[in-house]
Amino acid sequence: MARVEFKNVVKEYHDEKRGTFTAVADSNFVIQDKEFVVFVGPSGCGKTTSLRMIAGLERQSSGDIVIGDRIVNQLHPKDRDIAMVFQDYALYPHMTIKENLSFGLKNLKRPKEEIEKKVMDASNILGLSEMLDRRPRELSGGQRQRVAVGRAIVRDPQVFLFDEPLSNLDAKLRIQMRVELAELHKRLGATIVYVTHDQVEAMTLGERIVVMNKGRVQQIASPSVLYNQPQNMFVAGFIGSPAMNFMDARIANGKAHVEGAAFELSEDMIKALKAYEGKEVIMGIRPENIYGEDFAEKMSISKVNSMQTSVQVIENLGAETLLYFRIGARMVTARVNPETDVRIGQMMNFVFDRNKMHFFDPATEERIVY
Repeated sequence: MARVEFKNVVKEYHDEKRGTFTAVADSNFVIQDKEFVVFVGPSGCGKTTSLRMIAGLERQSSGDIVIGDRIVNQLHPKDRDIAMVFQDYALYPHMTIKENLSFGLKNLKRPKEEIEKKVMDASNILGLSEMLDRRPRELSGGQRQRVAVGRAIVRDPQVFLFDEPLSNLDAKLRIQMRVELAELHKRLGATIVYVTHDQVEAMTLGERIVVMNKGRVQQIASPSVLYNQPQNMFVAGFIGSPAMNFMDARIANGKAHVEGAAFELSEDMIKALKAYEGKEVIMGIRPENIYGEDFAEKMSISKVNSMQTSVQVIENLGAETLLYFRIGARMVTARVNPETDVRIGQMMNFVFDRNKMHFFDPATEERIVY
């Protein structure tokens, strides 16, 4: 296996009508040997383009791409020692599963005994041993996805590249395949670069996550760091479901004044926000850090920051309940105990966890660290 590095990588497209479009802007990062890294972001953010540049399917406009100890800028995809798993499986329908798995090795003219051993090893790992004589049309979506992964495994590449491989599967099967991919990574000790638009998938699989937006890397960190210490409003709003609540606030006299409420700040917050005294900031808090009064009391959470307002919408999801209420013109979401007894229109006291509040500069949208 091998590390992957981007050094000042830029990818531009040129169009006569629209001019130059930058798909990836000055990208710098290192994926360590045997690391599972996920690229995540909305459509058009540059994540798939970055993956395709690693594979050699797209040529970068400038900068260097390193795999292992080689700069691979000029290398053909077949010479980069990578294996790629696509969204649509790309299996040969007229071939058996065994023939699909061995096809790439036969093209490389590997010895018959080696091909047989690698195919059987991959089949055992992925639970395909009983299906080798079947054709793709006889398999379920999850089984076909395993075959596509198996075809990559038999290559024994330096780097595995996955391009939204689970997006065609139903929700239940996606969860199952996520577990299988995580276990596969542990078993193989492989370097894996994985692209998805699903932040839950990214948080589940990635040892580190590269969050991208509009061609730029926003933050590279572990799931817990992204969740608890987002670098900016984009990361804070993209990571986490439901999304973080944002509201306009003004800092004055040790408090964050939001329409209809004034939230007390900790000493650390007051120090960090000293330069913003009398100025506007953006306050953010996740739905799970807003509690009903009874739950806050039960968990010994300080009720110093609370406000009473009416519940506008209720979403009962079984394991959790989402309550929606307004602060000024903004709709705010709270994830509360599913046993909370509440009705639409009812007045309720919501407690905001002071230790979980975030503040962002309204001009730069960067998080103000405290």
